[in-house]
Amino acid sequence: MDQTSIASKVAEQFAGKIVSSGEYAGQSFITINPPQLVEILIWLKSEQDLKFDRLMDIGGVDLIDHPSEPDHRFEVVYQLLSFEYRHRFRIKVAVKDDTVPVPSLWTMWGMANWMEREVFDLFGIHFEGHPNMRRILCHEDFEGHALRKDYPIDKRQTLSRPVASIMTEKQEWA
Repeated sequence: MDQTSIASKVAEQFAGKIVSSGEYAGQSFITINPPQLVEILIWLKSEQDLKFDRLMDIGGVDLIDHPSEPDHRFEVVYQLLSFEYRHRFRIKVAVKDDTVPVPSLWTMWGMANWMEREVFDLFGIHFEGHPNMRRILCHEDFEGHALRKDYPIDKRQTLSRPVASIMTEKQEWA
């Protein structure tokens, strides 16, 4: 099934629940609000002629001051793959700001656990129902979220432990 057909099928099934749709670089996508995420993904996973059974990636996008998306600050982007049919699809979740949680998918796809933690760490987006919502890339004392567009590029961070202990660990790894 081609990208346009997939997008049409999703739009038909979830009429009124899709914020927008489009195509970029040959891949169709839909944009939805957080409450619709689980319902739509369960359908995409179980629909016999789609079978999107693989979650390939979850990423965050900071749209601060983006003229085409003035109603939300962030997007959480889900890349799906049907292993059987070899087709892909992208779901974008519009997140007004970092006070609006997105449902966690870790019970549906175990690998979502670490991906959601990465988006939380770098953008500050919370995933409701996640069992271990804490930093995964930045240290625990890190202030802010490094991939937000308003994060100051010259901000200095305090290390959570002395540099000497980090250097000792690196020597042990070699």
